[in-house]
Amino acid sequence: MGYESAKAQFADWGVDTEVALETLKDIPISVHCWQGDDVVGFENRSSTSGGGIQATGNHPGRARNPTELRADLEFAYSNIPGAHRLNLHAMYMDTNEAPDRDEIEFHHYAPWVDWAKDIGLGLDFNPTFFAHTKADDNLTLAHPDKGIRDFWIEHGKRTRDIAAQMGRALGSPCINNIWVPDGYKDTPVDRMVARARLEASLDTMLSEAKSNMLDAVESKLFGIGVEACTVGSHEFYLGYAIRNKTLLCLDMGHFHPTENVADKLSAVAMSLSEILLHVSRPMRWDSDHVISLNDDIFAMANELVSGGLLGRT
Repeated sequence: MGYESAKAQFADWGVDTEVALETLKDIPISVHCWQGDDVVGFENRSSTSGGGIQATGNHPGRARNPTELRADLEFAYSNIPGAHRLNLHAMYMDTNEAPDRDEIEFHHYAPWVDWAKDIGLGLDFNPTFFAHTKADDNLTLAHPDKGIRDFWIEHGKRTRDIAAQMGRALGSPCINNIWVPDGYKDTPVDRMVARARLEASLDTMLSEAKSNMLDAVESKLFGIGVEACTVGSHEFYLGYAIRNKTLLCLDMGHFHPTENVADKLSAVAMSLSEILLHVSRPMRWDSDHVISLNDDIFAMANELVSGGLLGRT
């Protein structure tokens, strides 16, 4: 069956495929950078894995530097129709310098911005609260050590500055999405105090209003090594996003495998003006397999369209 035959059939059901395709062209898809190199990053410093993320960094053919990753991305974009963006993590700097996470500045990412401008991309950004010696015990913004909390607060502040400059340079607001790995391997004595520390750290980090960028917060059910308690749970961040008018990020891999993430869209949309989606394909846990057009994706797309949420997501 060719397109014209399909178009006629859909017309019988009251669906104008031309209008649908025009709508699709304007939906921004922000391709995440980290699958391109197996979550290694390009910092000129020694680092560790962590944060409950099980990536080896030795996948055959992974990009070894920013130039290779950009080439891979350009090939991917050439085969993906519609509006394009790139979702960049702070650990993917492009510089000969070796700043620590609390020392990063816009110029460490300037080549990414120049490249994005040349090929017509928007950029989104993420602080990297994992793969660092100050995150080895799986606590960052909720750490009981004030010095470590302050280190990560400064990192978050700097990513917000960088995101704002990216958005201004490209003429498109840059979403700065916050996910932290903070949690406990076994049942903690006091969950409340850890969540109070996380809230206070976020409040400090987000205290300065910024233009040309949007803040988002992201939950996770658990990670390897933090099975008993995740400080930044879905309920924590839903409340935080409502109170502080940030975006809420729903990652399809960050919930229990039996949960229907699509069902959450209309529920959270009642209290939030905008939602950020991480569309992934979890296999039994947050495995981040490359997505395929499965039932979960269909359900998410149906909710976005039927709920009138395309312009808010």
